[in-house]
Amino acid sequence: MLKEALKIVRPQQWVKNLFVFLPLFFDKHLFEIEYLLPTIVVFVAFCAISSSIYCLNDIFDVESDRVHLQKRERPIASGKISKQTAYIIMIICATVSAISIIIGDFSLGGNKSILGIIILAYFLMNIAYCIGLKNKAIVDIIIIAIGFVLRVLAGGFASGIWLSQWIILMTFLLSLFLALAKRRDDVLLFQETGEKTRKNVDTYNTPFLNAAISIVGSVTLVSYIMYTLSPEVTERFGSQNLYLTSGFVLAAIMRYIQITFVDENSGNPTRILLHDRFIQTCIIGWLLSFGIIIYL
Repeated sequence: MLKEALKIVRPQQWVKNLFVFLPLFFDKHLFEIEYLLPTIVVFVAFCAISSSIYCLNDIFDVESDRVHLQKRERPIASGKISKQTAYIIMIICATVSAISIIIGDFSLGGNKSILGIIILAYFLMNIAYCIGLKNKAIVDIIIIAIGFVLRVLAGGFASGIWLSQWIILMTFLLSLFLALAKRRDDVLLFQETGEKTRKNVDTYNTPFLNAAISIVGSVTLVSYIMYTLSPEVTERFGSQNLYLTSGFVLAAIMRYIQITFVDENSGNPTRILLHDRFIQTCIIGWLLSFGIIIYL
């Protein structure tokens, strides 16, 4: 039972919630405990609330999951966990998230009420997504991207760090890029097997997604380069060399496009992040180079 409960809350997906730490990294406070502690609390809150949404999603998708080659092994679809149990797990996760916000120490000016509103907005938005918005083309991927923006905003409010508009924009664009690649994988599966992984899969097609991925990927890279060259950023970090980190961003985006267009295997961004050595190398290289420039 415990093993199945862990499956339904999808702890492997918690890596997405690391976005709450971006404000600390970009503001040179990543290793300062007074900034780190409240952000960890928000990370826990987002892990819990996102897990509650995964439970709800599996409850609503149980019938379609049962005819899916891979998703039919999910706890509810396989019959190992009942819908009633899933609802209980969902409520527990949502409660843990709320408690984290209530008892968390936001001594650096982070506002509990604002953080509560952000978490609640994320929760309600994703309920609407599960109920029906995920079947609306373009709206579905925009909601996913907004979810990542809310994570970054929560990290900023928790630590009391001002967020650059560039960070918000790049978070939104990168999330949109990954969501588009995932949709392309869904379309290819539908074209090859006739299997609909989601109801709106036939409202997309590969020419549209190819163009959208190329556009959003390009805009993401340009936005990052403009960020590294913007006067406010170079003055804030006291360095003109941030543009040197753009090479790692370009390489990572090109690799992901290769996985999407050549390997045609972009259906699980989290799995790619956890297993693709090239992208992991790019991320480590970017973190080290950016960190050296702004911290040393």
